[in-house]
Parts: sequence; C-alpha cells; structure tokens
Amino acid sequence: MVGHQATGNETYTLNLIRALAQLDGAGREYTVYVDRRGLSSLPPSLNGHVRVRVLPLHSPLVRIPFLLPVELWRSRTDVTHMHYILPPIVPRCATVLTVHDISFERYPDFFSRSELLRARTLVPFSARRADLVIAVSECTKTDLVNFYGIDPEKIVVTPAAPAPPFRLLDDRRRIDAVRREYGIDGPFILYVGNIQPRKNLRRLIEAFAAVACESDIAHRLVIVGKKAWLHSPVLEAARASGLSERITFTGYVPDQDLPALYNAADLFVYPSIFEGFGLPVLEAMSCGTPVITSNTSSLPEVGGDAAIYFDPFDAGDIARAMRAVVADPGLRSRLSARGLARAKEFSWAATARKTVEAYERAFRARFGTSREGSPTGDGRQTVISGRSRRQ
Repeated sequence: MVGHQATGNETYTLNLIRALAQLDGAGREYTVYVDRRGLSSLPPSLNGHVRVRVLPLHSPLVRIPFLLPVELWRSRTDVTHMHYILPPIVPRCATVLTVHDISFERYPDFFSRSELLRARTLVPFSARRADLVIAVSECTKTDLVNFYGIDPEKIVVTPAAPAPPFRLLDDRRRIDAVRREYGIDGPFILYVGNIQPRKNLRRLIEAFAAVACESDIAHRLVIVGKKAWLHSPVLEAARASGLSERITFTGYVPDQDLPALYNAADLFVYPSIFEGFGLPVLEAMSCGTPVITSNTSSLPEVGGDAAIYFDPFDAGDIARAMRAVVADPGLRSRLSARGLARAKEFSWAATARKTVEAYERAFRARFGTSREGSPTGDGRQTVISGRSRRQ
C-alpha cells in the first residue's frame, strides 16, 4: 500500500508511478492501490492510463492474502507488481516482485523476532513463485541468487534515482526557512534515514563527538528520520556524548523540505551497515552535497568514485572521513562536482522503461505470448506497494 509518510520503498513506488505516468501509454493501463491515508502522497497529475483504487484500512494480514486477490480477479489484471510479498493466490495474472534488500538474512539481530519470522518465510517463498524479480542493485541480485537460489536470468536490476526536486537550489530564502523550521543554525553535518540499529547511528554519534572536540570544527550533527525499532540506544548515545546541544533530531521530514536540508549541509554522512540501494546518497549528490558513506553492501555501487568511503564498524574511520571533508573546502568542492555528475547517471525515466520491459518479460514467462497493442494482454497492469522504512 502507498501510505501517508513516503519512506523507503514507498518513495521508490511513488517515483516509479510518476515516471510510468509520463511514458507513452502504448495501450497500457495501470492501477495503483492505496489506502485513504495514502491518497495525499500520490502525484497530483496522473494521466488517463493510471488509475487509483482505494482499499479499506486493514492490516497486511488481511489486505495481502484476501483483499488483493479479490481485486485482481475482478479487474482482470495482466501483471501484478508488488514489494517483497505476493498473495498466496494470484489469480490469472503474471507476477513481478521487487526486492530492495534481504538484510534480514545477513543481519538478523537488526530485526524483531516477528519481523524476522515473517520475512524469512514469505520473501523467499514469494521470490521463487514470482514470474520475474526486480532487484534495485547488483548487490541485492547477488544476495537473492546466493541465499535463495533464484535463477539470475529471472532477476532484473532497475536502480532507483533521485526525484527531480533533489537539485541545487538558489533560493536562499527557502533554505533559511527550512533551517528555521527545524531549529538548525550554523554549519552542520547531515544524516537522512530512519533511526534503527542497521543505520549505525551510535557509531556516527561517537565519530561526531571525536570530531566535535576539535576547536576549529563548529558543526552540529542533524539526524533526519523517524524513530524505528530499537531507537532508544541512539537517543541515549546522544545524551551520553556530552554534546546533545549540538545534535539535532528532527523526526520525520517530508520530501518537500529535504532538498533544502541537503543543500544547506556541509557534508552528508551515511554510515549504514547494510543497504539494498541507499537512495539518500544519490539525493545528497544531486543537491551538490559532499558525501561520505560505508564501504559495504550496495553503497560503493551507488556512489562510485563520487564519495569517500569508510569502515562502518570503526568509529575512528568514520571520524577520519568526516574530519577530512569538513576541514578541506577544496575536497568538498571536488566531491560536490563528482556527486552532481554521478547523480545524473540515474533517472526514473530509465527505471520506468526497464520496469515496463520487466512487465513484458513476466507476461511472456507466464503466458508465452503478448497480445497486440500491449505487452500485457489488454493493457491492464497493477503497481502495488508495501510499506517500508527510509526515514
């Protein structure tokens, strides 16, 4: 479901919907399923070949196995696109499953027992049943092959991209207004993402404390994102650092304010231990913000030569990278230029085209043919999103 606070997979889905709506319809028709709270998150102008259906507010335990199969049967959908989990029965249509990451397999301690049981049961079951699997990075594709034995030929990599609002801003008044909104004054180092163990924020705070003790560095640390599972140790680490007056927790920040925060920051740091993609890295780069990030999982794949990398398990190494960039205006300028160039290599238009090709392949895999006028029968396709967790 598309919900009312766009995070993680929802951000991916909303941007994909916008891009699909802008493609030539070629006889295709899309249906997007939302709950009432998610209506406000949808793009304001969807063209005629994108329809919206509102489902009742129910938990996924009701929505996925019961409501969706009935809807798909009634609508005579040709291709169903979901995240992570397919319904147990998918009537009369091909299935495409997007998997952003399977971090729960590599780092089970970062998940609650119930989350872990659900993910380890339903995600491999769904991935093996799907006609085609979309991975957002080569890293995720490799994990799907290694952990679940998925045929690599069945997996298509379609990377995410920064949305158009994430760009260099010359509106100083807008940037200053957003600073005031979140109580941020002076130079600052920025993190964007939710507050949970996998994001490695305790080590980030430890590294920041080491850097902040140096008299010539007056930056504050701004942590943008909502509280998630096991967030309390992060808040305690900030209190214990002795620098709580220089650490700002903004809570959830809507997308319309994020570009101004990226533009205002001297440095973006993303210390996550594991990411299937790491979209905030590209968002920061597209705003011209220098980036330092972890040397693990998909992050070097996304950042290329436009970021400085550190060992996320070593707070001293994080501090080293942070200090190097904050203290060197020339390095910041070079990283900014490289980041802007790197971000331009990713686009939602390209991802949407690859996604349509994935729909075509899934339909052929299920039915062995495509009917004239649409790669998926009479042109009905469904894009469905599960809830997720970026901020």
